[in-house]
Formats: sequence, structure tokens, C-alpha cells
Amino acid sequence: MRADRLVSLVLLLRQRGRMTADSLARELEVSTRTVLRDMEALSAAGVPVYAERGRHGGFALLPDFQTALTGLNHDEALALLVAGSRRGAQLFGLGSALASAMLKVVDALPEGLRDTAAGAAQRLLVDPETDLLSRRVAPEEVPESIVAEVRRAVFAGHRLRIHYEAVGRAPKWRTVDPIGLVTVRDQGYLLAKRGAEDRTYRLCRILAAEELDEAAQRPDTVDLDRAWRDRNARFRTGGDRSAVLIRVDPAHREQVVGTVLAVRAEEADADGWLRLNVEFQDARHAEWAVWQHVMYAEVLAPQWLRTALHDRAAMVASRYGTPT
Repeated sequence: MRADRLVSLVLLLRQRGRMTADSLARELEVSTRTVLRDMEALSAAGVPVYAERGRHGGFALLPDFQTALTGLNHDEALALLVAGSRRGAQLFGLGSALASAMLKVVDALPEGLRDTAAGAAQRLLVDPETDLLSRRVAPEEVPESIVAEVRRAVFAGHRLRIHYEAVGRAPKWRTVDPIGLVTVRDQGYLLAKRGAEDRTYRLCRILAAEELDEAAQRPDTVDLDRAWRDRNARFRTGGDRSAVLIRVDPAHREQVVGTVLAVRAEEADADGWLRLNVEFQDARHAEWAVWQHVMYAEVLAPQWLRTALHDRAAMVASRYGTPT
């Protein structure tokens, strides 16, 4: 770990020039004291690093210093494979490895190409933390120690013991055969088998994880994309679904349909609105989804959903019925 950090220090100084200890500490996610100790270690090893004091001071390398670096380590190579999504790397516990790998890749480029690539990179921004409505994207927070343990079991092909908290249930220990990891809209999932049955676990609901020495019972190869599609299809067709008859303003049909599991039938009413027979995952999903479109959708059946929406609307009207 420290050797990789020392290499990253040298690469940062080569590519960015003079940097303060505080800036280096933020980049490497360590303390300033750790950076100072690392600088002493680099100097003792013969790396020509020097410090400049003053307002614009910091650490720098002697001009034209060249490095002879080894290749990428396992996690860095893996991080580059998931670099298409920076958040994917973060979610799978590979964020620091991705940063380190990118430093090595940039350093390996010819000088002219390195400058061009750095300039081009400043013109691209992928998946910012907020959208145009200033809504902040909040990725799931999963302890790195848990993600690392799960990841090791997936890659090593070992069974995995997890302390899992399912929705509405007490946490329980389970032993599973891990298949792979999937990230969807900043949510991470572990695909696994438990006995002969397929299982999908949210990473944020794993409270603890332990890689076992026992080999996982799974095929040697896997098509994760197909496995995810199959599980998604089963999710949409199984369980206790809620059927709803709803009228929708045709101008907003796509927004409404985007929140349902399935559209079973559709026809136009005399006034031009659309009458849809749709299915939701359950009662809570139905009430939440229809409420998002309450201005341009009307539930015709079942009555319990009309009552739930009426009660919710009455509560809102009461709250805002008088001035503050």
C-alpha cells in the first residue's frame, strides 16, 4: 500500500509540478503528516524531491527527473476496466485504485500527447454530483471493508458469508455462492446463488461479510448482462403485484408509464385521455408512483388506492390551507 502511494506521489509531482503537502494529502486521502513522512522516504531513496517554503511553496521534483515504474497492479487494472463509470469504481471500492492507475497511464504517454490528453480531459465532465435542477446525486455508502471482502470472494470464486438486512426483516447471516457485482444508477448489487436459487442482494444492506475458503458452486463463466435481465424479468412478473386502472393525460403518458412495472391494456376515453390497466410492485409502490403524477393522472380502481390518495391530498390541503 505504501509503495503504491509513494509512486503516486512522484507521478503527481511530475504531472502537476509544485504541490503543497495539504494538496497531496487530499489527492491521496491521507494525512499531511503521512505525506511529510513519505517525502522523507522518497528523499532517502534517492528521488530528487525538494521543498520550497513561503506562500507559493510546496514540494517539487528536480527538472527532467524520469521514473521507471512497474506495471499496473491488479486493482488498478481492474479499476480501468470499470472506469467508464467513475461512480461504479467508487461503489465497488476501487476509487483510489482508479486514481492511481490513471496517474500511471498519463505518465506513460509521450510528453506531447500527455499535454493534449490533459487539456482534453478538462473539457469533459461525466456524471456530475448534481443535475441542472441542483438535485444532488447521493450514491450508496458501503463500507470499503465490506465491499473489498465481497469483491475478493467474487473474483476468487469462494463462498461468501454475509450478514444481510432485508427490507422489513431482522438481519440474518447467510452463506451464498457469489456470481458477480452490478451497479445500476449508483446502487450496487451482488448476484449470487443460495442453494439452487438465484438471489440478488443490495450492497448497502450487507452489514458484514466474510470470504470463506470453500469454493463457490457456480459456472466457470457468466454473462452478467443476461443474468441481470433474467432477474429483472422475474422481479417484474413475480410476487404480490398491485393492478390499477388509471386515466392519464396523453401529454404525460411516458412519465406515468415510466414508473409502472407493466401496461396490460390501453384505450382512449371520449375526452381524449388514456385509460390504462397497469401493474405496480406492491401497494406502497402504487401509491408513491401515482402521487408523483397526481396533476395529470386519476386512479379509477381499486378504491383503497383512491382513498389513500384522497387522505394524502387532504393532509397537504390542510397543511397549506391557511397562511403561516
